[in-house]
Amino acid sequence: MLLFIFDMDDVLYEYDWRTRMAGVTELTGLPLEQLRERWWHEHGERAAEAGAFGTAEEYLAAVESALEVTIDEEHWVRLRAAAMTPTAGSIAAVARAAQLGQVTLLTNNGSLPSKHLRVMAPELVPIFGDHLFTSSDYGARKPDPIVFRAVLDRYEVDAADAFFADDMAINVEGARTLGITAHHFQNPEGLLAAIEEFAATRVTR
Repeated sequence: MLLFIFDMDDVLYEYDWRTRMAGVTELTGLPLEQLRERWWHEHGERAAEAGAFGTAEEYLAAVESALEVTIDEEHWVRLRAAAMTPTAGSIAAVARAAQLGQVTLLTNNGSLPSKHLRVMAPELVPIFGDHLFTSSDYGARKPDPIVFRAVLDRYEVDAADAFFADDMAINVEGARTLGITAHHFQNPEGLLAAIEEFAATRVTR
């Protein structure tokens, strides 16, 4: 079996972080600088992406404690979704990959986004089905090779039979350390070509 692993933000969706932060500022009354100081750092959001908060409830409680405000879960999810615009060409490329093997999502996000991925990214549901995962589901975040090893173990696939696409070069290099064929995303056309090339080399080997 061939396994195709895809990042979400700035690959399958255009992600406007500042739009999201503007919404969070309106919700909390905190400017961007304070949001960074209180939550968007190594011990806050990055720790959440690595699985520090095992459930959506634990994640939200940690955010509320850090920002010192009460947050409605659905409102928080809406703010995240509002910053995402689907990239049709990339999603079409993933649909092609699904014809060639198993597709799965690997996005650096915490347990609350994991719970709501089907709401945040509805365009992916028909293609990925139940294979929508965040890094928090694996207990490590990209580019740590541990998270890529965990994905391979979940699907019982050798690294040589796995393809990974991400917009961040550091994440691509993390996957390559295990022998995964990794594509540095630039545009949908390049993604589709890389998928086809990977599949063709596995058929002819």
